Amino acid sequence: MTAPKRDLPPGMRAQLDSSSIHGPATFGMRPLLTEPEQLDEWQPDVAIVGAPWDDNTTNRPGARFGPRAMRANAYDPGTYHLDLQVEMFDNLEVVDYGDAIMSHGMWEASKEAIHQRVSEIASRGIIPIILGGDHSITWPAATAVAEHHGFGNVGMIHFDAHADTADQIDGNLASHGSPMRRLIESGAIPGHNFIQVGLRGYWPGEEDQKWMRDNGLRHHTMQEVWERGAKEVMKDVVAEALDGTDAIYLSIDIDVLDPGFAPATGTPAPGGFAPIDLLRIVRQIVLDTNVVAMDVMEVAPAYDHADITVNNAHGLIWEALAAMAYKNRAKDSG
Repeated sequence: MTAPKRDLPPGMRAQLDSSSIHGPATFGMRPLLTEPEQLDEWQPDVAIVGAPWDDNTTNRPGARFGPRAMRANAYDPGTYHLDLQVEMFDNLEVVDYGDAIMSHGMWEASKEAIHQRVSEIASRGIIPIILGGDHSITWPAATAVAEHHGFGNVGMIHFDAHADTADQIDGNLASHGSPMRRLIESGAIPGHNFIQVGLRGYWPGEEDQKWMRDNGLRHHTMQEVWERGAKEVMKDVVAEALDGTDAIYLSIDIDVLDPGFAPATGTPAPGGFAPIDLLRIVRQIVLDTNVVAMDVMEVAPAYDHADITVNNAHGLIWEALAAMAYKNRAKDSG
């Protein structure tokens, strides 16, 4: 393999190295690449990609603005992780790979654009992190990742207030309440390696619950987290997701957080996680497993006057990147 080519014009480098009020709004002030050939030259560890689509929502729209908000509106927290004592971007090469281009009202075209954009990343052995957008995006994104690693070889840890396993909602087979059923039906993710965390509330009903049991899905409700504690539950989650697989797709619907911490989402559900727990859970999952892809979905910034939701979503990705950097440093040091 040839050495990476990571040169930027001095002016662009100065913009990205400045504070977050300057320059182009890329995720984490990382270099912006747009072409597959640039991925070949740059050889990053991680590529961020946006999918500004929310046509499959059932309640409040607005998640199409999530990717831009996570890039432009999040507080710039610095890059040295205090707990892990690692300088993130000295040990992890991250780029922003722009957006999959959405076609408003045209799901099949948009689905294919998401699939292609994520495939361009995953097929090169680069970890894609997808910014949503509504949760229907996970269907083509996770399919693309599974195609690279092999159907049946990827487990999913899915944080969400809702199971998203409906057969259809209002006749829409691609609803944001259905992507997990589509993934399991296709064989991309094995049902018994599909682990859901944070479910609560009043949906889905018994019919969908039976389908989940029949297809081997396992879930850990907020009630269980409250009774047993997050650390104990997560030991089971990781073991279940890796039962016969060697790779993890981490999917986070921001509504898994309590609405007090994530008001800007389409279907808020009281009684969810607090960031103090979820940030550390995400970090530990990445430290303990082979996370090959991640997404953060359903950030709808218009419903939050102070960017609380955007900053928590950004923080979840920041924790994952820090853990990846920590692992890279340990590997490089022998």
